[in-house]
Order: sequence, then C-alpha cells, then structure tokens
Amino acid sequence: MNARVLDGEIITSRLDDIRAYDGVRTRRVLAFAIDYLIVGLLSIPFAVLVLLLGLITFGLGWALYGLLLPVVALTYVWFTLGSTDQATTGMKLMNLRLERLDGRPVDGIFAMVHSVLFWAGNVILTPLVLLITLFSDRKRTLHDLLLGTVVVRTDR
Repeated sequence: MNARVLDGEIITSRLDDIRAYDGVRTRRVLAFAIDYLIVGLLSIPFAVLVLLLGLITFGLGWALYGLLLPVVALTYVWFTLGSTDQATTGMKLMNLRLERLDGRPVDGIFAMVHSVLFWAGNVILTPLVLLITLFSDRKRTLHDLLLGTVVVRTDR
C-alpha cells in the first residue's frame, strides 16, 4: 500500500484525496456545455448529408434526423471518454477525468453506458441528478453512484 500523510490525514489512494474533488461540480457543468457545443458543431456536416439523402430518397432519408444527435453524441463519447485519457474534450479543458472505483480503465462501451444513464436520469429525475451531488461523497451524480465511478480533477 502506498499511503502518505497530508494535513494529518492518511491518504491511501489518489481518489481518497479530498482536493481532487474541489470545484468538480461546477467544472462538470462547464465541461457538459463545451461538449454539447462540440457535438452540435459535429452534427452540422451529418445534418447536411441527411438533407441530401432525404432529397435523393424523396423525403424518406429525413427520418434519420431523429437519430442524428444521439448517434453523433454517443460516437463522440465513445472516442473521447472511452479513450486512454478517460475524458471528453470539455472535461480535458476543465482538468477533469472519469475514474472507476475498481481501478479498471473506462472503455468505449462503459463510457456510452455512463452517458445513456446520464440522459435517462435527466429525463426521469431532472433535478435530482445534480442535487445528489450536494449530498453524495466525492460529489458523485446518480449515474456515477450506479456505475461506481467518480470524476476527479487532473490538476491536483
């Protein structure tokens, strides 16, 4: 065990250091806004392709507009949060990283499940998703609690 003492407190893991969670809630909200701006911008070229496909198929292709944003968002999450950095572009800009409590790395499928639970939680329990962070340990959201993850600062 690689334990160290910090301000009279024994720290056994980087995830036990309370400084890793300072300002995480605000940074997560800002990272979310940045990420969804990026997803919106990435959706534009695909929206043009769906427009052209709809013209070619006499309007049938326009049904793909309903799937456009979720597919782009999930692909974005797969390749960013599911990468070795374990952070989306917005999270990197805010110095955040998603960690699993069991120590295993976050892969693409796990990242997508994390995002889908986030979206489902917001649809069903909108105010509770952020309110839970006020009372949970390590400022974890509902989907973090369900999946055994935590978001930590990388600059601490």
